Amino acid sequence: MKKHYLRGRFALLFAGVFFVLIVIMLVGDNFFLERFYEKRKEKVLQNAYQEIDRYLQLSGGFSAAFPEEEGTNREAQTSAMRYVSRLTEMENISVIIMDNNSSRSYTSSANPTMLLQRLSSYILGKDGEKRKSLYKGDNYTIIKTRGRGEEGGYMESWGYFSDNSSSFIMSMPLSSLSEAVSVFNSFLLFLGGMTMALGVIIVYIASYEVTKPIQELAQLSLKMSRLDFSARFQGDNTDEINTLGNSMNILSERLEETICDLKKANNELQSDIENKTLIDKRRQEFVANVSHELKTPIALIMGYAEGLSEGLCEDSESRTYYSNVILDEAKRMNHMVKDLMNLSAIEQGKDLPDFTLLDFPKLLQGVIANMDILLKQEGIQLEVDIPKELYLYGDEFKIEEVLMNYLQNAIHHVTEPRQIGIYTEYRGKNLVEVHVRNTGNPIPKEDLPHIFEKFYKVDKAHTRAYGGSGLGLSIVKAIMDSHHQECGVKNTLTGVDFWFTLERREKLF
Repeated sequence: MKKHYLRGRFALLFAGVFFVLIVIMLVGDNFFLERFYEKRKEKVLQNAYQEIDRYLQLSGGFSAAFPEEEGTNREAQTSAMRYVSRLTEMENISVIIMDNNSSRSYTSSANPTMLLQRLSSYILGKDGEKRKSLYKGDNYTIIKTRGRGEEGGYMESWGYFSDNSSSFIMSMPLSSLSEAVSVFNSFLLFLGGMTMALGVIIVYIASYEVTKPIQELAQLSLKMSRLDFSARFQGDNTDEINTLGNSMNILSERLEETICDLKKANNELQSDIENKTLIDKRRQEFVANVSHELKTPIALIMGYAEGLSEGLCEDSESRTYYSNVILDEAKRMNHMVKDLMNLSAIEQGKDLPDFTLLDFPKLLQGVIANMDILLKQEGIQLEVDIPKELYLYGDEFKIEEVLMNYLQNAIHHVTEPRQIGIYTEYRGKNLVEVHVRNTGNPIPKEDLPHIFEKFYKVDKAHTRAYGGSGLGLSIVKAIMDSHHQECGVKNTLTGVDFWFTLERREKLF
């Protein structure tokens, strides 16, 4: 874009518009000014007739309105004469009013003889100059006459007043009108030319304030097209250009953010491609873990079943032992399959939580009652420290399953002095952390991040001893994710602390 291109266009546009306006004014002067002038004078003559006729009526006739000497009814006499004088002075209208009864007349014209002749010719109907009737009333007529040669003619009103004893003629020359129009057009051309030249210079200089931000926007758009989003429009006005500049600033920022997001997405895509092998490896590990977990019970079932079929167990005690082993392993497999199906349903969103307002102390009491026999068998001391009234928002059965998993895990890994504690802590205004803590060996730091992964076991031998599948904590993680809440684990000075969060609600009744 050239530096002064827009400024030149603004100046040319102004000159063109101003030139068209001057042409319109000249055409209007030549074709409409004369008609407008005649219409106005015609209205003046109509008003003059009405006013003079009113004075005659108020005075009681010609003699009283226009006396030869100062006498009676001085106020009306003065008003009528002053009005006629004012018509002559201000409107250049010559007036002759004649009393037909006394043959007296009153005039404001410097050449009354000519006006009297014209009045006589109108009354007698003699042909003279070319006449054009402009208005015809009940007692008077307004006409326009064309003069001869250089004369412009007259606009005249003649006739009788309403007393029918006074005739009149009012005449106004039109010769000056054409000359006035010519002079006005010449002056308009001169003044218009000077104004247009001065206006072009002013517009050219003043348009700098308009074109400067436009040029800045052009430079900004050029940089944006080159993916340079560092430049910003520096405007402080509130006009449309500044609004456009601010919009381009916002667009530049968003484009920069979008490109950054695209780069980030591209990096993530590259990372996903690079991690595809790792994902496949984890999938293979999952399948291997499932196969491994099922391999042992299947092998035991097959081995003991073959022993039974081959008659290795002749006494009833051996057959009972073999049968119990097969039954235990089948139960273990059945439990694992159910856990896998449950975990899959939760992760795929097929088993969404049914949120209700939980009476948590009552829910926890039910879980403890179900685990009471196992707690007593293991000689575990259970300590519960929760509020008497605590209402949490969640799925009753799923939260019960979380508590069961945490409590079973704590029981299976507890060591001396064999204590388990259940307590709550408030996090912020509405969140509550539920903790299940046991005394025992701490979890190795390298294992802590993987505790909630499928089939992950810190102590595989110990886990199999009590029949664990390695899916319990994975199910806990899936349940809390479906609740949009958190869960975790941490080592303490005396053991391990598992926790999860739920949203707290006030009692509704």
